[in-house]
Amino acid sequence: MSVKRIFGILLTVLGVGGLIYTATLFMNTRGATYDIKLLVVYGLLGFLFFVSGIGLIKGTKDEPA
Repeated sequence: MSVKRIFGILLTVLGVGGLIYTATLFMNTRGATYDIKLLVVYGLLGFLFFVSGIGLIKGTKDEPA
């Protein structure tokens, strides 16, 4: 398993965590401007990490040992 694939898995897990955290914030928000900014920031970071992690996993080829 290459370092890129491990890093991709780590980014994907962090992205999923960020998206889940955004969903929990969304369920508990009152609609204030501060809450909306947090939702956007955490949601975008979670989505960015998730997409880049999936891209690393898909783009990395397994090399025979």
